[in-house]
Amino acid sequence: MKTRFSSLVSVKKNIMQKSERLLQTANKNLLNAKIALQDSLSLLQNIITPKEGSMAEFLANRSLLDSQRSIIEHNEGWVDYAQKEVLEAKEQLKRDMIEYEKFKYLELQEIEKILKEQKIQEAKDLDEVALMTHAKKITMRQAS
Repeated sequence: MKTRFSSLVSVKKNIMQKSERLLQTANKNLLNAKIALQDSLSLLQNIITPKEGSMAEFLANRSLLDSQRSIIEHNEGWVDYAQKEVLEAKEQLKRDMIEYEKFKYLELQEIEKILKEQKIQEAKDLDEVALMTHAKKITMRQAS
């Protein structure tokens, strides 16, 4: 049943679904960031420090460790950013769900009002038919 809120309800539903998709994307992004951080931490653990050798080997190893630490720092920042993104997406979804539910409730109230008016009109119509039938019976009795 169409009401004045029907189009708003469908718009709010579409907005809510868009927010749900954004939350799913943010969760995937967070998962990817956590995986990247975990991988970079495990790579740091796998770097073997030389116990002996030339100074060039030690410097190369140090550069490798510094580079890996920089990657870890970058991935930690990515995880933080992704967590904030997920929180913002959850808040937006919550707001959109509230808006959708609000208009859905108003639509249901409007439908109930219309149905109530229809029932009242049907009752009036039935009463009118009954009165007309009753009046017709009375006139037929008087005519006989």
